[in-house]
Amino acid sequence: MTLYGQFCPIAKATEVLGERWTVLILRELLMGTTRFSDFQRALSKISPTLLAKRLKSLEGEGLIIRKKITGGHGHEYRLTPAGRDLKPVIESLAVWGMRWARGRMEEDELDVDLLMWDIRRRLDLAHLPDGETVLCFIFKDFKTRKSWWFVVNDGEVDICNEDPNKEVDLYLTTDLRTLVEIWEGDRPLKPALRSEEILAVGKRNLIRSMADWFPLGEFSHVRPAGD
Repeated sequence: MTLYGQFCPIAKATEVLGERWTVLILRELLMGTTRFSDFQRALSKISPTLLAKRLKSLEGEGLIIRKKITGGHGHEYRLTPAGRDLKPVIESLAVWGMRWARGRMEEDELDVDLLMWDIRRRLDLAHLPDGETVLCFIFKDFKTRKSWWFVVNDGEVDICNEDPNKEVDLYLTTDLRTLVEIWEGDRPLKPALRSEEILAVGKRNLIRSMADWFPLGEFSHVRPAGD
C-alpha cells in the first residue's frame, strides 16, 4: 500500500521526498557534502540515528549510492543520475522559499552551524591571498562556541571552533542575527562594516576586499515578494 494511493507523479515523488530532513539532505548532497560527519555539521539538529535512516532510505530509492572511501576509513554518499536530476527541483524550492516563505527569522532558526558551514563552502578563494589565510568570526551574543576559525590554504578551507593556534589575519566580531541577515541578502555588507555592526580588525586588504571573498548565500539575490 502506497502512502497516498494515487498514480499522480506528484504523489509518487512526495512519497520519496516528503519525509522530514530528506530534502535538506538532498540539498547538502547537491552542494557537495558526501561524508556522514559533514552532514552532521550542516544539519546539526538531526540525530545521527535519523540521519543514517534517511540516507539508507535515499539509497533504497536509488537516489544515492554509498561507497567506501578510497584509501581511507568510512564511507561517502554520492548522487545517482536520478538524484542529480533533482537539482532544479531543489533550486526552485529555494527560490520559492526566499520569495514567499520568509518573514522575520525566529531565534531558533538562526543556526550558527549551518551559517559557518555555508560560509566555508562559499568563500571565494580566488580573492584571498596566496598561502595561508586565517579568519576568525566572533559572535558577541554567544557564551560558548562563540569563536570560529577558517584556515584557508592550498585551495582548502578547514573550519573549527577551537583555537588552531595560528596567527589570525582578520577578526570579524558581530552578532549572529546580523551576519545571517547579511548572508541572506536582507542587509548590505558594506554599511555594516562602516557602522561596526561587523567589527573588522586585521589586514586592511582583507577588509577592503571582503565583498569579493565573502559572496553571500547562493540565493541571497532572490528578494521576498513585495520588496
